[in-house]
Amino acid sequence: MPLFLRFLKPMLLGATASWLLCGAGAALAGSAGQVTHLSGILSAKRVDGTTTLLSVKSEVLEGDVLTTQSEAYARIKFVDGAEVVLRPGTQLQVTSYAFTENQPQSDNVVLNMLKGGLRAVSGLIGKRNRDAVSYITPTATIGIRGTHFGALSCNNDCAGVPTVTGKPPENGLHVDVAAGAIVLRNSAGQQLVNTGQFGFVRSLTTPPIIVPPQQGIQVTMPANISKNTGSGRGVGKSKESECVAQ
Repeated sequence: MPLFLRFLKPMLLGATASWLLCGAGAALAGSAGQVTHLSGILSAKRVDGTTTLLSVKSEVLEGDVLTTQSEAYARIKFVDGAEVVLRPGTQLQVTSYAFTENQPQSDNVVLNMLKGGLRAVSGLIGKRNRDAVSYITPTATIGIRGTHFGALSCNNDCAGVPTVTGKPPENGLHVDVAAGAIVLRNSAGQQLVNTGQFGFVRSLTTPPIIVPPQQGIQVTMPANISKNTGSGRGVGKSKESECVAQ
């Protein structure tokens, strides 16, 4: 074997092995999206039970339970173009995420907001197959209609949210719709909430209702997180970003 091939072969094998490890990891992980903006600490509990800190450009995987710490805001862009911004003290589980660009019949998105609040904008799945997207909350399931909406779940933990009365919001699910519409559903009934309207669901056993605008709770986010005006700030470095860097 020529001398230069003796040196080249180990290098090629090493590079191929590294590529296979990173490629296989990405394929097996089931990437659902990526962190695009971050202020504060965002963590993800993986399906294998491990917990990792995420940063800007970290991947979000199917099955992740995302948690924002106190004063932290995070923006996630999903593969189909949908975006979700998480408030401080929020837990969101990516229960299911299936998207293939040319196979709409396989669409399936289930996001479980265990606590806290968010704003969400529909992506391609929500536009072409709206019944394939569901947001689950402690008191109701939210179905989308090509939508931009906010949701806030209160359980004696919304003291810092402003209201017209100056008192904390009532416990339950508060929603506002900026564009499109959403459908609130639970065992007690369902309610369509259109653009400009506010909704409320007190518990799983009480029906969703429309509330007057002066009583509605609007979920607000900092401008640098909710708009494409900055690169964000992250904490730590993900394994996914290490793979890309090799």
